[in-house]
Amino acid sequence: MIIRQLVYLDALARERHFRRAAEACHVSQPTLSAAIAQLEAELGVLIVERGRRFQGFTREGEVVLGHARRILAEADLLKESIAELTQGVSGRVRLGAIPTALPMVAHITAPFSARYPGVSLTVLSLTSAEIQSRIDAFELDVGLTYLDNEPLERVISKPVYQESYVLLTREDGPLAGRESISWADAGAQKLCLLTPDMQNRRIVDGIFRSVGVSPRPAIETNSIFNLCSHAGIEGVSSIVSRQLLEFFGVPLGTMALPLVEPVAQRTIGLIVADRQPFAPLARNLLAMSQPVAEAVLPRRPIMR
Repeated sequence: MIIRQLVYLDALARERHFRRAAEACHVSQPTLSAAIAQLEAELGVLIVERGRRFQGFTREGEVVLGHARRILAEADLLKESIAELTQGVSGRVRLGAIPTALPMVAHITAPFSARYPGVSLTVLSLTSAEIQSRIDAFELDVGLTYLDNEPLERVISKPVYQESYVLLTREDGPLAGRESISWADAGAQKLCLLTPDMQNRRIVDGIFRSVGVSPRPAIETNSIFNLCSHAGIEGVSSIVSRQLLEFFGVPLGTMALPLVEPVAQRTIGLIVADRQPFAPLARNLLAMSQPVAEAVLPRRPIMR
């Protein structure tokens, strides 16, 4: 067994296609197929379901894939640890962030990048479930996600900020003149919300249930851009995080009403896999990240 065979196997699992996996590894398809066949012969089991196209992994293949990813991650960790001793901190960090936390990522990546210019950063927008899954599968180094709403497994966490919520609505609409709005009253509005597969939506639904309200959103989206833009449509309001508006600003023609009764907050923070030895880059990112103060709603730009 050689590392290269495991690299090919991991690529096949990601691409779900022999030709694309070979292209990702910069080898010919016969080379990749032969290497996996050799791995099967050495282990004495079938790894890939046989067919004209890739059909998935056998039960034994799933076990092999799990070990392959762990071995590849350990090999990368070995290289990082040696490089840190001989060359200083360098390499690549893959960070996955839930969409509502994307505006806050720069508070983490900017100081880290300034301190460690030899490190490249890749930031991906992912759901909380995808972040957990990819950390487990060694496909992410760090996640920025909710810490206190749904259980996290096999991770070390560090709080970064408290997410709070506002109703974004037209300033010339029926709520004009209000300074805040209760969750119960918000539930009576025509709402645009995130889709149910996103944890932010499950949080919002849970708060509504706590006040005895079960709104049926008129519009659902998995895009935070659409969430904000729909609030500019007459008769539609969106529930967004206060921190999200730090990035967008309050869109022209809209206003952001703090949601009260209750004043709800959820903790968002960094997570890394609870594995030893600790990956140097993930350790450094976690160590230097500082709590971010609660955002202040930005003013709308002045048109001149």
